[in-house]
Amino acid sequence: MKDTTASTTFVGLDVHKDTIAVAVARLGQEPESLGVVPNTPESVAKLARRLGSPKTLRVCYEAGPCGYAILRQLQKLGIDCVVVAPSLVPQRAGDRVKTDRRDALKLARLHRSGELIPVWVPDEAQEALRDLVRAREDVIEDRLRKRHQLSKFLLRLELRPPEKTRAWSTKFTAWLQGLKLSQPAQQIVLREYIHALHEVETRLQRLEAELAEMAQNCPHTAVIAALQSLRGVGQLTAVTLVAELGDLTRFDTAQQLMAYTGLVPSEHSSGGSQRRGGITKCGNAHVRRVAIEAAWHYRNAPRVGAALRARQDGVSPTINSLTWKAQHRLNLKFRRLVGRGKPKQVAVVAVARELLGFVWAVARQVSRSSSQVA
Repeated sequence: MKDTTASTTFVGLDVHKDTIAVAVARLGQEPESLGVVPNTPESVAKLARRLGSPKTLRVCYEAGPCGYAILRQLQKLGIDCVVVAPSLVPQRAGDRVKTDRRDALKLARLHRSGELIPVWVPDEAQEALRDLVRAREDVIEDRLRKRHQLSKFLLRLELRPPEKTRAWSTKFTAWLQGLKLSQPAQQIVLREYIHALHEVETRLQRLEAELAEMAQNCPHTAVIAALQSLRGVGQLTAVTLVAELGDLTRFDTAQQLMAYTGLVPSEHSSGGSQRRGGITKCGNAHVRRVAIEAAWHYRNAPRVGAALRARQDGVSPTINSLTWKAQHRLNLKFRRLVGRGKPKQVAVVAVARELLGFVWAVARQVSRSSSQVA
């Protein structure tokens, strides 16, 4: 059998909006720069033909705003390509010169030595669902920004709602609509702020309706329904977990999922000393956020309310039993940590880490049940 290892060409791409810096590294040779090409499908295809046989190419580039279009194009051409995590690319101490050419050379050299960590790449349908979820998150941030603008405008004018009126409630909105300001210009500002906030809330309703529709008609519908049997995990949280993580069974253990989301403690140990710090925050921040939000529900005593009971209807008894176990275990963990003097925020993060273990277990159970039915 012919050994193709010696003829393998490792290619590093430093990808930007308009340009791609290219470098190659072959075994036994110094990495060399091949210059810069335009970031267009035609130029990428021409570059692939120029580099040689697809079977001998190993291409890599860093994850970034340009997405996965280049990876998918190269894979269709039969070329092995990976997207690597920028935060995990080794850096030389004292190396303070950074250019596109040097970055491409570094990627080619490290890819040849096997020191790069690839990221998980979703398929196009999975990426589209994730974009929809993140679009909703953008609207949530936009709504908060609009609310702040309006509330600070009212504060400058020393306008306060009636006592016992909860901010942004129906009563609060009615009070806003009835405000009459003495200055016409300020009345225009108030009207525009209210209109802008109404538009954002309308967009949010549309996006949430679309997400609810997709949750009922996607390959992950069974997992989304099962995850909602967990306390604190509603439909939007379940869709976010699935959209960001994809197939949860790709993690061999629950600990891998916890590490992937950056919810495990950092550590700096040497010799006989062990020092652990805060969570690594290395990984998917969207999953980390919704997991911590859901974890706050477990500070309360275990119970199954009307909303949770409705979500658990139709879910297998095995999964419901697992989620009931999660309530007891996570509530006990929270109470123990707080009882030892840990701040509630620290305790909730620890609960969120363990909650992801139950999320993984539920997804595995759904996969196992589907395999038995098939």
